[in-house]
Amino acid sequence: MDQVRQIARAVLYEGYLLWPYRRSALKNQQRWTIGGVHPEPYGRAHEGNPWLTQTQCLVEADPAGTLDVHVRFLHLVSRRTARARGDGLEPVPELTVGDRRFLPWEEAVEREVAASGLDLAGLLRRPHRILIDVPAGQETEWLSDEAGRRAGAVVRGWEALRGHVEVRADRLRAGILRVTVRVVNTTPWQGDDRAEAMRHSLISAHSVLRADGGLFVSLMDPPEDLRSFAADCRNLGTWPVLVGEEGERHTVLSAPIILYDHPRIAPESPGDLFDATEIDQLLTLSVLALSDEEKREIRDGDPRAREILERCDSLTPEQLMRLHGVLRTEPTT
Repeated sequence: MDQVRQIARAVLYEGYLLWPYRRSALKNQQRWTIGGVHPEPYGRAHEGNPWLTQTQCLVEADPAGTLDVHVRFLHLVSRRTARARGDGLEPVPELTVGDRRFLPWEEAVEREVAASGLDLAGLLRRPHRILIDVPAGQETEWLSDEAGRRAGAVVRGWEALRGHVEVRADRLRAGILRVTVRVVNTTPWQGDDRAEAMRHSLISAHSVLRADGGLFVSLMDPPEDLRSFAADCRNLGTWPVLVGEEGERHTVLSAPIILYDHPRIAPESPGDLFDATEIDQLLTLSVLALSDEEKREIRDGDPRAREILERCDSLTPEQLMRLHGVLRTEPTT
């Protein structure tokens, strides 16, 4: 399952933050563009901003088999900076404590809902529902000066999310089932502003399905006798592919990006760059070429962007050369 987790994590953070990884960069002015599941009123009023996603895939299984379903997404977190003022906090556009500067922006936290061991025979009789219920919250990270006095704080807050995942199965013929997974956002939010809507949305939502006692069918290259069933599968805002070792068919990843069956993370890749369609070497060299002031803005911005900068700065010449390219032969069948 390590490969599955690697691919799922890459999908989760695809487009999270783009080079040059700075808050002031034009391409980072409108974030959270991939895999959003928005509050229903907003989704119905704004075409292209869905309030549900649907995955349909085929599985060769006996009804005695079981199914595990994991739905993961990012939840937007607003980060504010505040200066200590008496017994309280006063919001400020930036905060410097010691040699560190802190800037307000947006981050995200990972969320997951799951159900394991769902009986396929039971899913044929009635759908199974998994609730999504995340209460609003806030965390305060206090910052102290060199004398140990509280100088201010970084305050992170998030809005409530409500929704559900519905899983059902239909028998198409003996031994062939169609599994449907719908992810629905029922958050009771009324509004028209995109930035505010994203605070109430499931971002980069994707599903991982694993069959015990069954084998999934590739929708990209189904067997001839199952092509019509595969063509009838209706996927909305998501793209299911087989994941795991080449040839394995126990697990499906359904993501908001188009992938091929059994995708891989290149072993030469030193870590996340949030843009799997780009070339690691190009992005790494571009990061290293940034000015000192640009690098400072990255360090003072998103913590995950700071990790990218520190990783790029610490790469050895040998590690950089590994990114130059490699020739691989396709496995024979």
